[in-house]
Amino acid sequence: MKKHGKKYREIAKSYDASKLYDAVEATRLVKTNAKAKFDETIEIHVRLGVDPKKSDQNVRGTVLLPHGTGRTVRVIAFARGDKAAEAEAAGADVVGDADLIERVKGGFADFDVAVATPDMMPSIGKELGRILAQKMPNPKSGTVSPNIGNAIRDIKAGKVEYRLDKTGIVHTIVGKASFGEQQLAENVATLLDALVRAKPSAAKGTYLRSITLASTMGPGVKVDPLRVKATAATS
Repeated sequence: MKKHGKKYREIAKSYDASKLYDAVEATRLVKTNAKAKFDETIEIHVRLGVDPKKSDQNVRGTVLLPHGTGRTVRVIAFARGDKAAEAEAAGADVVGDADLIERVKGGFADFDVAVATPDMMPSIGKELGRILAQKMPNPKSGTVSPNIGNAIRDIKAGKVEYRLDKTGIVHTIVGKASFGEQQLAENVATLLDALVRAKPSAAKGTYLRSITLASTMGPGVKVDPLRVKATAATS
């Protein structure tokens, strides 16, 4: 069992870890409890009432956070011709076609997101399927698009992907501890609203089972799912 340090234990005693807070209160606590010497990332973990083994209950999509993620996202773009120029103009860090495929095959991995135009996907899938794995461009995540410039700008601006894991939990980031409370609260609300709207029609029973917010080094704070659903119903 993992043993937490003295600072972590002191922070954990400063609030009621068993209480279910509304999203605004939870955001405030997580921000206050982020006491590391670096700008901690704020993460959200949502357990959904779906069966991840069933394809008709998969939950996956993207959402543009209104205040971004606070991260500098390194984007590579697989494109050629005019689309390559479009990708460069949109701020892609590296752009290429066959040459970029060979570079990635050779071990280049200094990037966070890979995007591509549809015509590049047959070559990428054949040559880089196993190498890119989770970073493989995918239409569902908006990383395969004929409008590659828009895709890159959205990613740079704070577009995040949410994706159900095999245990039925969605993990993603919603900002940095240096963000204002209102900024974080609005990012959290936007992400949760997207998850509610993405509820599969095949899902039965309680959909939002549990929600936890936490900073990189801080303890988790529980959010009341019932208040989230009430908010979404009126949005």
